Amino acid sequence: MVRTRQWGPVRSLLALAPLLIGFPWLALKHQYSLPTPIVDQYDSITSRPQLSEATILQYARHLSEDIGYRTPGTREHALADAWMTEKAYQLKEECERVVAAQPGRKLQCEVWRQEGSGSHRFDMMAARLYKRYVNLSNIIIRLSDGTDQGKVDAVLINSHLDSTLPSPGAADDALSVGVMIECVRVFVNTPGWEPKHAAIFLFNNAEESLQDGSHLFSTQHPIASTVRAVINLEAAGTAGPELLFQATSHEMIQAYSHVPRPYGTIFANEIFSSGVLLSDTDFRQFEYYLNVTGLDMAVVGNSYLYHMRGDLVENIEAGVAQHMAENTFALIDHLTSPASPLPALASGYGRPRTVFFTFLGVFFVYSFRTAKVLYSLLFIASCVLVRSAGGPSARGATMAKALFSVILAGLGALVGANAVAFMMQRVLGRGMSWFKGEFEPLILYGPAAMCGALLTQLPLAPVPERALLHAQLLACAFLAAAGQFAGVGSSAVFFLSAVSSFGALLIDRVTSYLSAPAVNNAGIKMINTTEKMRDGDAKGVEGVRNNVDKPEAKGGSVSLWTYALGQTIPLLTGTQLMSATLIVFVPLTGRIGSEAPAEYIIASIVALVGSYMLNFTTPFVHRFGLPVLRKAVIISLLVVGVVMAVFARKDVFDKNHQKRLFVLHKEDLNTREQHLHIAVADGAPGFDNLVHDITAHFGADGVPPKAVVMDDWNGDWDMLYPFSAFLSPYKIDLPLDPAYDAPWPPEEQFTVSAVNDTLDVSKGTRTMTLKIDHPGLMWTVIAFDAHVLEWTLDDSPPEEFARHHIKEASFYGTDVWTVDMTIKWPPPPNAHPRSSDVDGLRVNFIGIQEKRMWPAKKAEADGSQAMRLFKEFDAWLDERTGGSIDVLLMGCVSGEVVV
Repeated sequence: MVRTRQWGPVRSLLALAPLLIGFPWLALKHQYSLPTPIVDQYDSITSRPQLSEATILQYARHLSEDIGYRTPGTREHALADAWMTEKAYQLKEECERVVAAQPGRKLQCEVWRQEGSGSHRFDMMAARLYKRYVNLSNIIIRLSDGTDQGKVDAVLINSHLDSTLPSPGAADDALSVGVMIECVRVFVNTPGWEPKHAAIFLFNNAEESLQDGSHLFSTQHPIASTVRAVINLEAAGTAGPELLFQATSHEMIQAYSHVPRPYGTIFANEIFSSGVLLSDTDFRQFEYYLNVTGLDMAVVGNSYLYHMRGDLVENIEAGVAQHMAENTFALIDHLTSPASPLPALASGYGRPRTVFFTFLGVFFVYSFRTAKVLYSLLFIASCVLVRSAGGPSARGATMAKALFSVILAGLGALVGANAVAFMMQRVLGRGMSWFKGEFEPLILYGPAAMCGALLTQLPLAPVPERALLHAQLLACAFLAAAGQFAGVGSSAVFFLSAVSSFGALLIDRVTSYLSAPAVNNAGIKMINTTEKMRDGDAKGVEGVRNNVDKPEAKGGSVSLWTYALGQTIPLLTGTQLMSATLIVFVPLTGRIGSEAPAEYIIASIVALVGSYMLNFTTPFVHRFGLPVLRKAVIISLLVVGVVMAVFARKDVFDKNHQKRLFVLHKEDLNTREQHLHIAVADGAPGFDNLVHDITAHFGADGVPPKAVVMDDWNGDWDMLYPFSAFLSPYKIDLPLDPAYDAPWPPEEQFTVSAVNDTLDVSKGTRTMTLKIDHPGLMWTVIAFDAHVLEWTLDDSPPEEFARHHIKEASFYGTDVWTVDMTIKWPPPPNAHPRSSDVDGLRVNFIGIQEKRMWPAKKAEADGSQAMRLFKEFDAWLDERTGGSIDVLLMGCVSGEVVV
């Protein structure tokens, strides 16, 4: 008798290995492929203009390295403004020469340098903040056909010239500035190009100060009212294709389908819209004040360098600029053409009810209505397929057990990964040991999730393999349909998985039927060649005879090909989801605060997306019975232990993946004391030891560092408010030179005063103008407690006694700003204790010294006490940590006054 023989788990895994390795490789190859950079501005064969990455990077290098740190309020910021203004007028002159050489061409180029002051409310991270800006600027270029009608509807393309405090801003956002300049050049020099609708290029010069430049344009520029849609270009990294992470109308999603290299999903769109990332862009101002739709795109790969010293051109991956430029150019070309949706958007737009995603480089778009129909039909078809299966695996009790098993496996994966996260952070004290590589969490938490899933199957085994596959199909099809009816477009991921499972099981059903044994004239049951391939079996005639009459043979096992086919889409889609999510979230954990559950966030991402990627793991392990399941659990436990031991010995940071350290040298104008304030924005171990080492080397003798509680009344870090809520600060006393005095005469000191002060006793109000004089200081902040009835900041101050923060951003050389307000007076008896013990309005104030920032002002250090300290501190820290810490050092002055 010939016995049936099924391949074992090792041989089966080896057979599937090419797919398990090949599909993720294919997905990543498509997801992160970049075009070959172009050097020449004109094609050598056709002489037509072409987008040149070399030219774009030349602009980015000039802004980030030749000019340098362009923080609003600095001299460098003013230099960038002057450079961009000159460049805009050069482009205008080039445009006029080209048009003059092509009689009859309808193309007009206009340039504005806008300058203005204003204020706006900027709520972020559950904090209420008010912005006041003075004499800030924007540079605007408009391309149109020169007619009034051609200027009625316009698309706005935005990038920002400025950079933030710790960074020279090559990628963020000089790269986008270069892309826009190149797009203007190519459009102007393309023979015959005539825009049906206008394109407005906004080079805004104050995004990092909390979107003042975009607010200025949206609320004060005369052509702002013609904007119908926005393309916002940003960067939070230096590598990979730019991600479409926000699309706010169906029309603009359809417009994005015209780009040559799409990279965007509704998954990213819904995550960003949820607010979970606590991030924002200029798009917010355009959407709120202009009521327009648009697309928000950003480079997000290698975001370890986001707002760091390393944001330099040398660290921008080759092809990044070319990719962004070609996609941006295609969008502008479509939106300025006769086929543009801009005129239709003039009457407004609706929130998108559109599913969109990129799959292997192809952009798919369909409506929510279509999605509901498709997903419902798939769920119905899945129910029919499962119900018609027959055999023991289709019985109600068996299916219920299989569904429970599938759910339990997912929960087990989540628990297993988070259990290891708890051990790493709380027990071993080695949290964030995966930080140095976006995919390292897969190595640490992948085996843990697998182990957790397998452990949950031990009390349930055995469960028929086919029943488990049917249960997974029903679960995914149901989640797709239910999620879509709930308005969650990201449920498309479950639809894609269900399609793959349905196809694989349907093919298995058909091949099973076609390969059923036939009886020849001699009465011998013959075997189809396909049957020999099922499950890797080497089946003889007698083996079939022995099995064909058994009920289990009809419904128990499936072909190994079912796994290969069924895992295709989950592997491809899951790889894209996993990589895109980890590339954003792993570096993000270095700047979300020490209290954030970073370890558990990353562990949960790996467990959930990993369960989706390898959703056939549960039926596959049940395929081989309980003994194999037990062995798999033991092996996975051993792997988890080994991996934890390896990661427990890893350093969290290195010179390519640095820790962010924030240092203030602060002088108190009231007490004349000087302190060093140290803070981080991550929960990695070792910070306390570092603070004590800093204290021993730089602090006053015998005075230990003091841990500081961050709240709204701690003004030490107000210049970074509300991001300061993420910080875990210490305060270190500095030795004070008795002969030292603040290096400015009284008439040039930082002061806050009340002018035009009027008290109305009958109404119980006090009206005044708070005047802030800040010579040589930037990013000044005032904070006070009051019940504001009205002021010049907005029309709806809080209707209660509250803490208020007002941040300023001014153009270089502007040293005064004011706020007019009327407050209830006197304060209520239940006012905050810190505000009720004075006979007046207590105002806390702080500002950054424009010439006391390191490394921004490193090249022009003036020999001041703060800069000498910064130089020594930077060198000492680099030697102690091997370059694994990127430190921002700022000289600040603060004080308190009662007005």
